[in-house]
Amino acid sequence: MSRTLIIGATSAIAEATERLLAARGDALYLVGRNETMLAAIAADLVVRGCPRIATESLDANDLAAHEAMLERAEGFLGGIDIALLAYGTLPDQGRCERSVELTVRELHTNAISVVALLTRLANRMERRAGIIAVISSVAGDRGRGSNYVYGSAKALVTAFLSGLRQRLRVCGVAVVTIKPGFVDTPMTAAFRKGVLWAKPERIGRGIVRALERKRSTVYLPWFWRPIMFVVRALPEGVFMRLPL
Repeated sequence: MSRTLIIGATSAIAEATERLLAARGDALYLVGRNETMLAAIAADLVVRGCPRIATESLDANDLAAHEAMLERAEGFLGGIDIALLAYGTLPDQGRCERSVELTVRELHTNAISVVALLTRLANRMERRAGIIAVISSVAGDRGRGSNYVYGSAKALVTAFLSGLRQRLRVCGVAVVTIKPGFVDTPMTAAFRKGVLWAKPERIGRGIVRALERKRSTVYLPWFWRPIMFVVRALPEGVFMRLPL
C-alpha cells in the first residue's frame, strides 16, 4: 500500500488512475477545485477498495495555499510515498494570441503553479524515498503553431522535471514525467477523434505501470515515443511548413 497525494484529482485521467490505485489498496488524498466531484469520486473509490481517503478543495493557482495543503495531506496520510500532479487546462490558442492576460493566465496554471508545487514537494520528499509524477504532454516536445501556448507551458514543466530528477536521484526520490498524446476526455470533447486517440483508462493503466517501475519519462500510449522522435528530428525549415 502506498500513501498517495493526487492534485487535479477530478480530471478524467486522474480518476482512471485513482480507480486502479484504490483497487490495489493505496491510501489517497485527493485535491481538486470541485468539491462535489471530489466527494462523488471519493465515495466511488471507497466502494472500489480504497482503505483510507480524504479530499480537499484547492485552486492550484493560489500559490500561498500550497504549503498548508501539503501539510494537511502529509498529516492525513502519515507521509507521502507518491505525489501525482494531474491538472491543467487546454487553452484556445486563437484567444491567447489576442490576449496577453489570457496567455499569462494559462502559463501560470499549466506551468508556474506546477513548478511552485514541485518545489515544495521536492523539499518535503527529499528527506525520504518516494515518487513525484507529473502529467506533462507530447505537446511540450516541440512548439506547434496550433497550440504553442499550451506546448510551451508543458515544455517548461518537462525541463523542470528533468532537472528535479537529477537533483533528487541521490535522495532516492524518483521523478516521473508522463507524456500523453491525444486523450478522449471532457477537455477535448470538441475535437474530432481518430486512430491516435486513447481513452483515459488506457492512460491510467500506463501511469500505474510507470509508477511501479519508477520510469523517468513515459509516452502514453507507447507509440507516441517514435512519433515524437520523428517530430523533434525534423529540420526547422521543414517543420515550419507543416500544418500542425
